[in-house]
Amino acid sequence: MKDIKIVLIEDDEILSKVIKEELDEAGFKTYTAYDGEAGLKLVKSQKPNLVLLDLMLPKMHGFEVLENLKRSPETEDIPVIILTMLGSDDDIKKGLQLGANDYIVKSQHAVGEIIDSVKEFFAGESKPKGKTISQE
Repeated sequence: MKDIKIVLIEDDEILSKVIKEELDEAGFKTYTAYDGEAGLKLVKSQKPNLVLLDLMLPKMHGFEVLENLKRSPETEDIPVIILTMLGSDDDIKKGLQLGANDYIVKSQHAVGEIIDSVKEFFAGESKPKGKTISQE
């Protein structure tokens, strides 16, 4: 799995380090950014297989990062899983409508479950972890 690159955009440095360590131990190559602008640049330079994206970020909100990724021909096909504390139906619906592949509310899932979700995603067994919201 070392061939699988993941960019984690998360402003909580402690949580970011824990998730990165777990992903690296699971065999992924993980890159981290602590704000939206740096995350967007990192995704464009690394061309990862997956982006784990927090929403409440300094310099550029996660929704803005997602919009930029999905608007750019060089990054539009990169899957994005939103990983955030924002769990309202409106936030979930917006994230999915903007092109996120999944929406995980951090407070509802342990780090191990998040890592399992990433593994399932690459195994083709991804089941959305967020609330079930229709994308009308």
